[in-house]
Amino acid sequence: MRFDILTLHPDLCRSPMEHSIIGRAREKGLIDVGLQDIRDHGRGNYRQCDDEPYGGGSGMVLRVDVLDAAISAIRQPDSHVVLMDAAGAPFRQATAQRLSQVPHLVLVCGHYEGVDHRVAEHLVDESISVGDFVLTGGELPAMLIVDAVARLLPGVLGCAHSKVEESFQEGLLEYPQYTRPRDHRGWEVPEVLLSGHHARIEAWRREQAITRTRITRPDLLSDDDG
Repeated sequence: MRFDILTLHPDLCRSPMEHSIIGRAREKGLIDVGLQDIRDHGRGNYRQCDDEPYGGGSGMVLRVDVLDAAISAIRQPDSHVVLMDAAGAPFRQATAQRLSQVPHLVLVCGHYEGVDHRVAEHLVDESISVGDFVLTGGELPAMLIVDAVARLLPGVLGCAHSKVEESFQEGLLEYPQYTRPRDHRGWEVPEVLLSGHHARIEAWRREQAITRTRITRPDLLSDDDG
């Protein structure tokens, strides 16, 4: 799968794409990540990419003609283009699963005060927000999406089963995990996990996942979950 991040600050995205699981996936050829500098398509001698907003107001707005050129330069027939936008649809695990089926994912990073709305209207396939907060740019959200999507691809994670039993896969938060030592400062591992009784362990994990979700994210629970 190919990812392309369109950004005014490619160096900001470079290091996270070169290390850990994502870095190893790139080395194995499982994914390809391109960092495209929007400023290459800027206007004039100074490669201007933004301008003052029509109607007045503070800040600067990224130009539609600049982003049109940047997107057109890399868009392919199988591309899916996403704008990182605080006003976009919420990013969920289901979104990551859907995007993992796309051969070529293009992530457009806004900056400054915002992006000319004609980009969202005419140049991208969808707009996505990673949370109800505002950042200085779309680079961090774009890297988050690359990470969330790439780990779903075959071969990227060492254990494919680990993708099944994790938070949000079944609409619940993941159950608590423990490892050695069995006792640390009097904080003991739940006895059921040491029993070797797989049915009891599975039932305990399900109960813990529901309890954890009810306390932390009750909005995820359905009536069937109690």
